[in-house]
Amino acid sequence: MRLSEGRPRLHTVTSSVLLDAGVVTRCRRRVHLENDPAMANARKAPPDPTGEQRRADARTHRRMVADRMAALVTTGWTEIALDAEPAERERATLAALAGGARFVWAPQLPLDLEGGRRGGIDLLVRAGAGYVPVLVVRHKVTDPGSGARTSPLRDPTPAGSHVDACRKVRPQPRDQLRLAHVMRMLRACGFADDGHALAGVVGMDADVVVWHDLAAPTWPGGRTALAEYDSRLADRLAVAVAAATGGQPLAMPSRIVECRDCPWWPVCEATLRASRDVSLVVRGEDAMQLRRAGITTVDQLAAVDEVPVALVGMAREDAVVLARAWLRDLTVVRRARRITVPRADVEVDVDMESFGDAGAYMWGCLLTGADVGEPPGYRSFVTWEPLPCDDEARSFAEFWTWLMEIVRRAAARGLTFRAYCYNELAENRWMLASAERFGGRQGIPTVSQVRKFVSSAAWVDVFGSVRDQFLCARGKGLKTIAPVAGFRWRDPEAGGENSMRWYRAAVGMNDAPADESQRQRLLEYNEDDVRATLALRNWMSSPAMDDLPYAGDL
Repeated sequence: MRLSEGRPRLHTVTSSVLLDAGVVTRCRRRVHLENDPAMANARKAPPDPTGEQRRADARTHRRMVADRMAALVTTGWTEIALDAEPAERERATLAALAGGARFVWAPQLPLDLEGGRRGGIDLLVRAGAGYVPVLVVRHKVTDPGSGARTSPLRDPTPAGSHVDACRKVRPQPRDQLRLAHVMRMLRACGFADDGHALAGVVGMDADVVVWHDLAAPTWPGGRTALAEYDSRLADRLAVAVAAATGGQPLAMPSRIVECRDCPWWPVCEATLRASRDVSLVVRGEDAMQLRRAGITTVDQLAAVDEVPVALVGMAREDAVVLARAWLRDLTVVRRARRITVPRADVEVDVDMESFGDAGAYMWGCLLTGADVGEPPGYRSFVTWEPLPCDDEARSFAEFWTWLMEIVRRAAARGLTFRAYCYNELAENRWMLASAERFGGRQGIPTVSQVRKFVSSAAWVDVFGSVRDQFLCARGKGLKTIAPVAGFRWRDPEAGGENSMRWYRAAVGMNDAPADESQRQRLLEYNEDDVRATLALRNWMSSPAMDDLPYAGDL
């Protein structure tokens, strides 16, 4: 139905399965569990404080964007009260849409009983004969470049958009699928604009709307976002209906990356451990491949001489060794008979702390080795101004200047030098991003200078040495591997996710007073991280390697 055909009737809730936009990027087994009546009282993982904080941050961000846009568009802005009852919010939304409101913030769309959909969106924008959805997210949606179609917040409409000479679209498949969900709901209730398949996103910078054409063949294989969404939703609906009606389950548990943060992991873990499922050591598509070949348990995998199918995540012989290590309760085994790690006369361990995509607020360094006229030990280069901020440039410049001075002094004394990190992707990302963002300021290196350093033999990724020389039955993260080397963090809650929560308190976000104790906690956490990489490197260089089981002997 189009706008001219009058106001659609309110739907009443039935027993139909209704799914939100998140299901299309969610684990299929989770969709089953969420819709299985027998799982209503199952024990789930407690709410993750960091995840809850991220959601709270997202709500704050959306409120800020709403206030900014309402002030800029000046006319035609309608906001649906979030604290009203759902039925009242739905009535208010439909009245605003039927009345032709230009912008409707926080709409409550009618349930799509036929399509099995429920959900909402941050903003609906009048376009042509109907409305298009706009999503507000707390992550980056563009990168420097050109070609993105954007419109300013004062005119957040497809008609007000242009090809941006300064931005290119950052691929965010999840955003597009969420928008496709709402576009289908708009069509179901008669308020879609059939002349547009455009949908917008306002990102963390909150300065423009970025428009996606959901009918463009931009997905692998020339698919469109709408076609990808339709296929995924049909699959998840089948899974959910089978669970809700007691039918044969269409999704069984299997360990994937998402399991780490899933509230249903205790349920799945108990099932997987009881069956000694092969995904406990080989995740994702590799586990599916092994099951197709008749290898369903860790015991069966450990018993084979050669895996009969090709694997994408690891070598076939490594999968067998990992299974045998898991059965012996071994965290780490040697892949190589002789373990090596690059060492130098002067060594600096580096660890960066960032706050999401907002910036890098701390660069921690541990100087050890030969004397270069600088006191050995830990030092940090940090800003406690809430990110993003200009003071981030100062802390990064001080870090880079100090590090290059150590390089210079080592060379002047004829000493070898190396700096170390654990998984260089994060440190490299923020060194390059900082050089680009703050280029031209005092002490800031050029992007080419950073690239030259991170590609040199002086910059060593200890994670790479671990990955290449060990097989790790329980993961290769620093918090997993360093304890095998005898290292312990002082803080029992040490971890990247928790550090986000500590940072919020440390800088006093949301008008709270800054908590000095959390600043100290972050400094100690960062210091322990760099000491952990040193401990790991010393362990890898020690005779203790001879006592570590060798993969070829398992």
